[in-house]
Amino acid sequence: MKIKTLLIANRGEIACRIARTARASGITPVGVHSQADANALHVREIGHSICIGAGPASESYLKIDAVIDAAKSVGADAIHPGYGFLAENADFARAVESAGMIFMGPTPDTLERFGDKASAKEAAVAASVPVISGAEGARSDPQQIADEVRAMGLPVLLKAVGGGGGRGQRLVTDETTLVEDIEGALREAKSTFGSEGLLLERFLPEARHVEVQIAGDGKGHVVHLFERDCTLQRRHQKVIEEAPAWGLPRALLDEIAHDAVRLGETLDYRGLGTVEFLVAGEEYFFLEVNPRIQVEHPVTEAITGLDLVALHLRIAEGAGLGLVQDDLKINGHAVEARLYAEDPAMQFAPSTGTLTTLSLPEGLRIDSGVEEGDAVTPFYDPMIAKLVVHAPDRETALARLATALDHVAVEGVQTNRAFLTALARNPEFEQMQVHTRWIDGRLDELTQASVLSRPDLWKAAAAILFVAASRSDASSNPWANRDTFTGWRLGLGGDAMEAGQHVTLTDAADISEEFRVGPIKGAGTYTVLSENGEAATLAVREVVPGRWRISEGDAVFLIDARLHADVIEMDTPEGRLVFRPAAPLDFAGGDAAADRSVASPLTGMIVEIKVADGQEVAEGDVIAVMESMKLEISIRATAAGIASNISVSNGDMVDRGQVIAEILPSEE
Repeated sequence: MKIKTLLIANRGEIACRIARTARASGITPVGVHSQADANALHVREIGHSICIGAGPASESYLKIDAVIDAAKSVGADAIHPGYGFLAENADFARAVESAGMIFMGPTPDTLERFGDKASAKEAAVAASVPVISGAEGARSDPQQIADEVRAMGLPVLLKAVGGGGGRGQRLVTDETTLVEDIEGALREAKSTFGSEGLLLERFLPEARHVEVQIAGDGKGHVVHLFERDCTLQRRHQKVIEEAPAWGLPRALLDEIAHDAVRLGETLDYRGLGTVEFLVAGEEYFFLEVNPRIQVEHPVTEAITGLDLVALHLRIAEGAGLGLVQDDLKINGHAVEARLYAEDPAMQFAPSTGTLTTLSLPEGLRIDSGVEEGDAVTPFYDPMIAKLVVHAPDRETALARLATALDHVAVEGVQTNRAFLTALARNPEFEQMQVHTRWIDGRLDELTQASVLSRPDLWKAAAAILFVAASRSDASSNPWANRDTFTGWRLGLGGDAMEAGQHVTLTDAADISEEFRVGPIKGAGTYTVLSENGEAATLAVREVVPGRWRISEGDAVFLIDARLHADVIEMDTPEGRLVFRPAAPLDFAGGDAAADRSVASPLTGMIVEIKVADGQEVAEGDVIAVMESMKLEISIRATAAGIASNISVSNGDMVDRGQVIAEILPSEE
């Protein structure tokens, strides 16, 4: 059956990506959106979208009836669920097929088999695929779980049977926190996946995560599209992915791929899927099957030259795979980094807000669901973009990725850009001397602020450009007229710095510094004096609109710069830098008492209040636990003292920045 109209039951970058291939295949894409996404990029790009409910996913993207009704209203022949939301929901797949449409994914029975980790493990055992040892079947009784964990011996991994994509996992390493870990895992399993069932498995402390991309025609013909390495994870969430898996014997990888294909063949697998494994030395063990397209599918596309969405469409139309295993070859190396709106300084909590600046580098593949001016809301995954580099070899791919990350600029929200850059340049990762818990043991090192070789130079240049650009006289504006940029045409005698203008610059690390800028003899030459007394003399000239020649003595640098949305954005040889300029008085004052206010770091729901009014707490103690974007976030005391004025209760929704408690000084 030829698909003419395809409803994309998703949002963000994956909806945009599916729509592009659908159009290229002669298929009309139609989107869906929530009220919060009415102006989202996927709505704008697809061009025709149906509103299916309110902002929370449970009231829109997870509403099966609303999605089906939207598909019927536009006469869709098929529905593509993307990843997340309803992609692995067997009831949704049945509803799509009952409505006479094609579900672009496995059969409902297959989804049920792999949607439950216990039954997925049973399927792997039946196909003679190695699995990790542990208690058989799922458990939901806390006491029974505690007894079995003690019998197995620590460490043990608790895995929600309905979990996936790294979510719903909790590692138990300490007997003293066993009860708390079990209760938290059961609570998360129920709230996030609708089931309290947990699997108990032996934990492999230093394993690599290798997954195999498979594709099947639903009639027993299954091929693999080689493997991806997803070892770099933070708390079971993938951070950087690559293909192929570097540093492992090809014979071992071929054996893993063969097992993945055999598992797919036993179930007459239909569509795209990923079979995930842990590799420890020369052993490998089945983890789970993700019966859908993966976030990291672009690296597989890069090394195989295939369009996986186009292949998926072909399978859905009943045309088969159109290829056999011998047709597939590996070309080069590809690596993908996930750029998120999240704050590494706040336990990587999602960061919401408007993207006042979003500049992404050229020369590589970028899949994104947002543009500058769009908002990151508390309702959905806070991914900004996926940066994908393809090169002849891994060393080149990592180097290009690091350089690309240097030239990413985002303002309005916090991001993990610097964290990704540190990973891309880490010597241990370059040699693949890492495992799935490697990041968690090095977070302090990996989240340290990057050090520029010439921060003074770039700040001085930014101060000059901003102060001149702020002139109302257009003829003195360096952004408009390079020939008449002569400072402020002071020429009145005396110390030029006395008449210099003040500016305060705040960098990406929220560190503010005050400067004074004044001209010296010679058009376009300026002295910048910092608050610590250091002076820099620079010659600044615009060579073409937006491109500047910065001279310091015999050294010459070319930078691209723009002033917009109250920020200065500069693309320098050391990367893309953003400064927020303001009058110094804007930073005056401050209330030390604010340090004793405990505020919510983002919008979400309070899961548990951990202290009572009048209770003594130490700095860093957990005051409350909140849930936002499917993550549990600990809100901690900002100082030692007495907890007071607790203004929220379990189950309350709170806004970002809302004060939920105060820490009063203790009598001591």
